[in-house]
Amino acid sequence: MSEREHPPPRPGQACAGARLHIVTGKGGTGKTTVAAALATALASDGARVLLVEVEGRQGIATLLDEAPLPYEEREMVSVPGGGRVVVLAADAEAALLEYLEMFYGMRRAGQALNRLGAVDFATTIAPGLRDVLLTGKATEAVRRRRGARGRPTGAPSTGPFHYDAVVMDAPPTGRIAQFLNVNSEVAGLARVGPIRNHADKVMEVIRSAQTRVHFVTLLEEMPAQECRDGVAEMAALGIEVGMVVVNMVRAPLLGEADLAASVDGGPDIEDLTAGLKAAGLADAGPLAEDLADEVRAHALRVALERRVRGRLSDLGHPLVELPLVEGGVGRTALDGMARRLTSQGVSR
Repeated sequence: MSEREHPPPRPGQACAGARLHIVTGKGGTGKTTVAAALATALASDGARVLLVEVEGRQGIATLLDEAPLPYEEREMVSVPGGGRVVVLAADAEAALLEYLEMFYGMRRAGQALNRLGAVDFATTIAPGLRDVLLTGKATEAVRRRRGARGRPTGAPSTGPFHYDAVVMDAPPTGRIAQFLNVNSEVAGLARVGPIRNHADKVMEVIRSAQTRVHFVTLLEEMPAQECRDGVAEMAALGIEVGMVVVNMVRAPLLGEADLAASVDGGPDIEDLTAGLKAAGLADAGPLAEDLADEVRAHALRVALERRVRGRLSDLGHPLVELPLVEGGVGRTALDGMARRLTSQGVSR
């Protein structure tokens, strides 16, 4: 029996029980916007959600029309119903200093190393360390319980989680497997010791049932193929895939009969010319030919998008669609995208 005979699970099922949502996608697909919309959607039931950016681009600050964000968890979005979205622009150097202070009490030593440039040097020559520190910030937030921060060696807290969900705006699809496979990343750095232990804790969360990787794509060949490749890589790593978010979807401008006719041979130029003349255009012939080319190109694009959508559906994961937003995405459009996600079943 083919995969199409088994309808993919609903988005709610893909997110149910997850507390860490990792959002990736080919560059240009709008993954940062989708990550922010997902965080807003997950907060719509009154939840407290952390949105983490790890690429140092300040993309979330730009999206929210804010100044560049410092390395701190800052409440940025209030959601109707009492939900809140807290944003963190994660930084590997700052995370290393925090790590040294939290686990070793080396605040002054860490600051001295930073002044000497040793921290930046370490994370530059060992990119695996950078990835471990950045993923570690997100997984620490997932594990953190209220009142327990700053006591990593003490007895585990049984209080409620500090965040109901954590959304990570992760690196692009082409690098996501390497970024998340931190055990492999640190193999050449440390086989035992605190760095290795830290990586093991990170992987414990990433490979657990509380983590989902969501892929953002477009109805275009290359982004869709990268999505398919990324889904296969996650399966090989034992990391659970959540949903596939098809972004920037455009509705067809023609009915089914006109689309089919335009794909087969294009619209009748004589009919178009007659219609344009009836509308008062004297030299309608050249315009009719140009219009016919545009109509056929549109019909061919719609046919391609439907083929791509079918191949994405064959992956067996929920497909969620978001429309193209004309004129750029601001807070109002972001709220609308979040509502679109919840209306399609996206929830905690």
